[in-house]
Amino acid sequence: MEYDLVVIGAGSGGVRAARIASEHGAKVAIIESNRVGGTCVLRGCVPKKLLVYASHVSQDIKSAKGYGWSFVKAVHNWSKLIKEKNIELDRLNKVYLALLKNSKVSIFYGVGKILDKNKISINDDTIKTKNILIAVGGKSFMPNIPGIEFCINSDQALDLNTFPKKIIINGGGYIALEFAGIFRSLGSDVTIIYRGNNILRGFDNDISEIIKEEYEKQNIKIFTEVNLSKVEKYKNYLKATLSNGVNIKADQVMMATGRIPNTQNIGLNKINIKMGKSGEIFVNKFNRTNIDNIYAVGDVTNKINLTPVAIAEGHALADNLFAGKKRFTDYNDVPTAIFSQPAIGVVGLTELEAKKKYKKFGGIQVYKTSFKPMKETLGKKDTKIFIKMIVAKKSNKVVGIHGIGDDMPEIVQICGVAIKSGAKKRDFDNTMGIHPTTAEELVTLR
Repeated sequence: MEYDLVVIGAGSGGVRAARIASEHGAKVAIIESNRVGGTCVLRGCVPKKLLVYASHVSQDIKSAKGYGWSFVKAVHNWSKLIKEKNIELDRLNKVYLALLKNSKVSIFYGVGKILDKNKISINDDTIKTKNILIAVGGKSFMPNIPGIEFCINSDQALDLNTFPKKIIINGGGYIALEFAGIFRSLGSDVTIIYRGNNILRGFDNDISEIIKEEYEKQNIKIFTEVNLSKVEKYKNYLKATLSNGVNIKADQVMMATGRIPNTQNIGLNKINIKMGKSGEIFVNKFNRTNIDNIYAVGDVTNKINLTPVAIAEGHALADNLFAGKKRFTDYNDVPTAIFSQPAIGVVGLTELEAKKKYKKFGGIQVYKTSFKPMKETLGKKDTKIFIKMIVAKKSNKVVGIHGIGDDMPEIVQICGVAIKSGAKKRDFDNTMGIHPTTAEELVTLR
C-alpha cells in the first residue's frame, strides 16, 4: 500500500495535518512511538495546567478567610491529583484516536525511520509514500554535569510518586517558572537556579523583573548568574553544588534547561536532511525541507515552539499539498502565556524591540499601570497586577501588550486579535470598559 502522506509523530501538529489531508481526499498514515496526543496533551500544556489549577486552590483557601470562610484543616493528596490527572490524559488520548479514526487515518505504533524520500520503516514493515511529514516534536535537554542521572525533567515532574518537600529547579524560562509556582503553592520549599542575569530571557524587562519580585514574595529563592555544577545522591536527599560554591539539599532536582528537537534516530542524516546544530530541521515558507517531498512542522523546526503554531503549520501544509491552496503560517505577533503564579500574558514587541524598530519612525510611547487585584483587597495576598502597552508614536498603532496577573492569558488572547487587526491606541481609548475588571485597565491607560 502506498500513501499520499505519512506523518511521523502524532502530536498536535502531526494530527492536524493528517486529519485535514485525509479530509481533502488523501490516503494518510501516522506513526507514533508512544501515545497519540503528543507533548502538549500528554506531557506538557494540559497536565501542567491541571496541576496549576490544583495549586491555585491553596491560595484560594487562604484568601477565603477574608471572605468569611473558615476551614478546619485543608490537606492535599498529591497521589490523588496525579491519578485524576492521568485519567483525564487517558480520556484525551482516546479523543485524539477517535479524531484520527473518524478521519480515516491509518495509525502505526513504533519508531518510524526514513529510508529514502518515499520509504519509511516501522517495526519490521516498510511503508511507501508520496510525501513525508516530520512532526516528532521536542524533548527536554539534560545538561552534561556530574550527577545528571539523579535529576528529573519536566515530563517526570508531572508523574512523581512522592511530593517533594524541597525541590531545586535549574532554569529561568517558562517551564521553570510554571513548575516553581506549582510546587511552591502546594507546599514545597523551592529554589530556582539560573545562569542568566534575570529570569525569562527574551521577555520584556518589566515582566522579568516583576515576576521575580512576585516569586520572592512567595519565598521562592532565586539564584541568578550561577550554574549548577554537580548533583550528589545521599541516602535521604540530593545535594546540589552551585558554581559559586553554595550547596543546597533537596528531595528533587529538576532540569528546566530548555527543549531540543527530537530528531535523532529517525534516519535524517542518512537522507541528508539539512539541520541546525541543535537538530532543528530547516524548512522554507511551505514547511518543505531541502528534499522536495519531505516536510516538517512544529518544534522540530525550532521556530516558535507553541502548540497553536504547530497546529497552524500542519493545517496549512495539508491545504497546500492536497487542496491546491497557497497558505503560509504568520509568525508575527503570536500571543503567548506563562502559567506562572501570577500568570503572564504577552503579545507583540517588547519595549527594547519596539525602540529599535521605531527609532527612525517617530519612536514609541509606553503606558503602564500596576495595582492590587480587587479579589485580594479582602483576600490579603501580597501581589500586584501589571499591564504595559507599547504604542508607535507616529501611527498610534499598538505594537505590544504585556501583563502579569491571573487573568492576563485570557485578556491577551483577545488583545492578539486587536494587534493583528492593526488597532490603534485611540481605538482602545474609545472603547468602554467593563467595570470592575482587570481588562478595563487596557482602555483607560493614559
